Amino acid sequence: MTKIVPEDKARQGHWGWHALRILIAGLLLAFIAWGAVEIYGELIKSPTSGEQHIPQPPGTEQGTAPGQSTAKP
Repeated sequence: MTKIVPEDKARQGHWGWHALRILIAGLLLAFIAWGAVEIYGELIKSPTSGEQHIPQPPGTEQGTAPGQSTAKP
């Protein structure tokens, strides 16, 4: 004879502590991976000197206008 169970009482089981630990561990690993990628992204984003080097054409000096010489009279 089969047991009749009301629909509101029928359950397949409870989650338990094991599933909760797995979900929390996965979340922690995701945060660790995210942090590692953020740190790596900051390291490769900009040069370590903090200044950008703009190459100058040969024969020109920085700070002088074209056509002006730097020799003193």
